[in-house]
Amino acid sequence: MATEELQAIIQRCQILEEEDFKGEDFNLFQVAGQKCLEEGYAAEVLEVIQNEKNKVIVKSMGWNLVCPLVRCILSYKQEDEKREHCLKILDQLVQLCNPKELLLGLLEQIEQTSGEQISHTILLLLQPLQTVLLKLHSKKSYSVGLSLSTILNQLSLLPVPYTKEEIREDKLGLCQCCNAIVDFAKPFVDEVVKNMETSTENDDEELKEELLKFCLKSLKYPLLIAQLDQLQEDIEEDPLRHFAAEILVSAVKMNYSDLNQNWDNPDFLDVDRKHSADSLACLSYLVFVQYFGIDCFPMVFSPSYLLQCNMTHIEDLLGNCLLRMSDDSLHHQYLEFKGFITAPQGLVKVMTLCPIEHLRKKSLKILQLYIDKFDAEGKYTLFRCLLKTSNHAGVEGYVIQNIKNQIDLSLKKANDSKWFTGPQLVSLLDLVLLLPEGAETDLLQNSDRIMASLNLLRYLVIKDNEYDNQTGIWTELNKIEQNFLKPLHTGLNMSKAHYEAEIKSKKENRRESHNSKAVCSVTVGGEKMPNMTTEMQLQVLHSALFTFDLIESVLARVEELIEVKIKTIT
Repeated sequence: MATEELQAIIQRCQILEEEDFKGEDFNLFQVAGQKCLEEGYAAEVLEVIQNEKNKVIVKSMGWNLVCPLVRCILSYKQEDEKREHCLKILDQLVQLCNPKELLLGLLEQIEQTSGEQISHTILLLLQPLQTVLLKLHSKKSYSVGLSLSTILNQLSLLPVPYTKEEIREDKLGLCQCCNAIVDFAKPFVDEVVKNMETSTENDDEELKEELLKFCLKSLKYPLLIAQLDQLQEDIEEDPLRHFAAEILVSAVKMNYSDLNQNWDNPDFLDVDRKHSADSLACLSYLVFVQYFGIDCFPMVFSPSYLLQCNMTHIEDLLGNCLLRMSDDSLHHQYLEFKGFITAPQGLVKVMTLCPIEHLRKKSLKILQLYIDKFDAEGKYTLFRCLLKTSNHAGVEGYVIQNIKNQIDLSLKKANDSKWFTGPQLVSLLDLVLLLPEGAETDLLQNSDRIMASLNLLRYLVIKDNEYDNQTGIWTELNKIEQNFLKPLHTGLNMSKAHYEAEIKSKKENRRESHNSKAVCSVTVGGEKMPNMTTEMQLQVLHSALFTFDLIESVLARVEELIEVKIKTIT
């Protein structure tokens, strides 16, 4: 019988000193104790644990019972007397066992749980775990960090409830766990705050770092993907908003500027840059959009400085959301919402106006991500919008390259789309294959757009069979000739003549001048250049001529291809 086996090993160990316990004794105790619990003899096990004579045995071996104990507690119904006995056993183990060994036993149970049992296990063990950690006194920083990390890693396996109904139901217990983990961390946060001004002990600094790491990870999950918009009713009942507020309060208490001060430290909290970027983006959102902790935020920073600091976080938030989606999955009807149109326009402004290079590059990557997520009609709508609103030749050239890629997919049947073939494409090409101001268009300023348009036209002439005319290009040649090719010829002749005249004038002035390094100014692309020597000006003018020659060579190739195709038709 299980109880007899347990009594036998207890009687055997009672006459031994702690240091005389053998591995066999530990195994026998664990097996006998587990059998007793599984067979329903929790009351008998409790009696053994509470017996003062067994105190040394329980201290050394009791932590081995954590696994079967937790399993039994979770299997019994709330009102079952056996469950109460098991809870009392757990409480006794927390009081009597070696805290370091018990800590590992508790964390092991949290780590091994899965599915619906995750929240049940965490909620069951948080209080015992907190008690064990507090018993470690001044040497608990690593253990606190390990505990918080283990708990968050397990919670990250649970989906975050989104709607009010899902939050109220809290089917998998995530919201309960969020509230409970705040209470779990509170005594450690209070200890750090209390000792911040008086203590110089290294362990206090380490504990502070571990807790800030917890705050940072909590911002990444669940708060980054939680619905935190203020509800019209039941605001105080939203546990995720409560969790967000508590995390911010904890960070502020421990001086949350450390989160930003340590941002460039690769060793800070052992969190990689990608996860840190997401967390800090969420932090900015909570402070500047939801106003959590705004009363504690320093008011000495200028709006422009705050904008500069938050620009990265804005892009991180958008990028994070986009990466969660598969390509071509976003329905075009989303573009009926204002934010879905203004977002890419905002990215274009950062790409073209922001003085910080890495932000410009990041905006370009996010814009491409954004485009990729929409279905074919969504991409088509976005391209039309960006061509009409960007007012930047480089951006327009980039959009035209995207259009070419979508046409290529359609012609290869990999993405057979009516939006990038036939009449729909012809309508889009009307925005692409033209000069904004006819022959008087500034070709140098618009060179990126013009080159992209010529390359697209060359591609269409080569790839689209004139008999199939899938793109509609062959029925539109006259219009393209009048709106694009002829004005481009005229514009090139005018521009080359103008720049050649400028070069001739500069050379004559240089010969007349005794000082070839005389400083003067020149206007290129509609903008006055900084003061330059005559030699520097000549270099700029020659560079402009080279650009015109490049455009002219591609134009000649396009016209040659068109002529060859027309001859084969006739």
